[in-house]
Amino acid sequence: MTAVSPVPLAFDGSHIDGSLFTTVTDFARDTKWLNTPMEWWTNAGLGVFAILMVVGWWQARRRDTTTMTLALAVPVSVAVAFAVAEVAKKLVQEARPCLSMPHAYIVETCPTPSDYAFPSGHTTTAVATVAALFLLDRRLSAIAAVFALIEGFSRVYVGGHYPHDVLAAAVLALPVAYVTSLVLRRFAVPLVARLRAGALAPVLTAKPAGAHVAR
Repeated sequence: MTAVSPVPLAFDGSHIDGSLFTTVTDFARDTKWLNTPMEWWTNAGLGVFAILMVVGWWQARRRDTTTMTLALAVPVSVAVAFAVAEVAKKLVQEARPCLSMPHAYIVETCPTPSDYAFPSGHTTTAVATVAALFLLDRRLSAIAAVFALIEGFSRVYVGGHYPHDVLAAAVLALPVAYVTSLVLRRFAVPLVARLRAGALAPVLTAKPAGAHVAR
């Protein structure tokens, strides 16, 4: 009987920057005391970006409708960037490092073969938040940028992605999220104005700081 050859893996990204990947994962092997915190952070750290979105919305309640529109645009822009990244994953079909380089030091559990590596979804979420917040509040965007750098590094450290997966996620997320927020600022302000004057007024508006009720 002729042996049936196994189904080949998807695109092997290790030929692009596998040596840089193993440099980082070798560092992870030499800093095992940091493995658990980094593995926790790489997923739980996404909550920081959600918190920054909430802060942006909370502050926008006391400002004009355009600002509130930009605040509401942040999660939408992140979702659009993430959706584009997911389409890219299906098109490229790059195998995870744990499948292409099984002998490398991998911290996180290897996902299913259909969970592709390129681009990094975690990094897409992080960098898209940076881009969308930039139009709303540059201080919040700067804070998000610091955490996005940590998030991107953590994805390589735990062995989930190659460095080019992280870089590609940033290159994709920045323009997609930024342009999406610009488009929403251009076209969604009238809708948000109606919502602020309607049943959602308590959620979308607040009295300016220091305002007093006339006696």
